[in-house]
Amino acid sequence: MNMYIGNLNYRVKENQLEEVLATYGAVNSVKIIKDRETGKSKGFGFAEMEDAEARQAILALNGSELMGREMVIREATQK
Repeated sequence: MNMYIGNLNYRVKENQLEEVLATYGAVNSVKIIKDRETGKSKGFGFAEMEDAEARQAILALNGSELMGREMVIREATQK
């Protein structure tokens, strides 16, 4: 399942987010979206995990705090 993760602190790195998600299972990929010109985080990203593990992570982490901000985690929708 592909998950949208929003309201991230701009200092959160992909490996830090992966560590948090790995508590709930194997993480296939993590991508924090960055501004093309500055290379700075836009405060959201995407992660991919197996469906059951992703649902568990969403239930546990949606609204939880990471580096001073409450994360928003949900199943990503297609464009």
